[in-house]
Amino acid sequence: MKPTQLQPNEYGQFYANYISQVSDEYSLQEELEISLHRFIKFVQDIPMDKFDYRYAEGKWTIKDIILHLIDAERIFAYRALRFARNDKTDLPGFEENDYVDEANANSRTIMDLLTELSAVRHATLLLFKSFNDEKLLRIGTANNNQMSVRALGFVIIGHQNHHQRIFEERYL
Repeated sequence: MKPTQLQPNEYGQFYANYISQVSDEYSLQEELEISLHRFIKFVQDIPMDKFDYRYAEGKWTIKDIILHLIDAERIFAYRALRFARNDKTDLPGFEENDYVDEANANSRTIMDLLTELSAVRHATLLLFKSFNDEKLLRIGTANNNQMSVRALGFVIIGHQNHHQRIFEERYL
């Protein structure tokens, strides 16, 4: 399945920007894996003095953003699990700035963050591999938006791609 196969009722408008940043070249499972390797290679090529850099007052560092990606992926994967298991409970949103403020990303090494990102992505990949077509099409509600399980997978990838572009445009 590819992102262009998603139907408009499978995700909230807020997430359209993320989904649009996912290539149609690979399937969801392939892109979950490929995009991780692409992102790690990209980050490993960033000069060491840039990881704690803020392009403006109050903006996140690259380390903050990497930990934000980890936290968001955990939350999106949890939502996918709940929806795939046919849980009809409306799930709340989360305040990303509060999470970043509490995460202490800048006290960690970049290698530690990339190792954690890799572990989380591998867990996400195994989770999505366990879903059959019926489960991937299931829809639940999170943060007042209807989302399909498969749309959440594409949001994980597109969210990462979005932040990589921000690194390129504002940090490097």
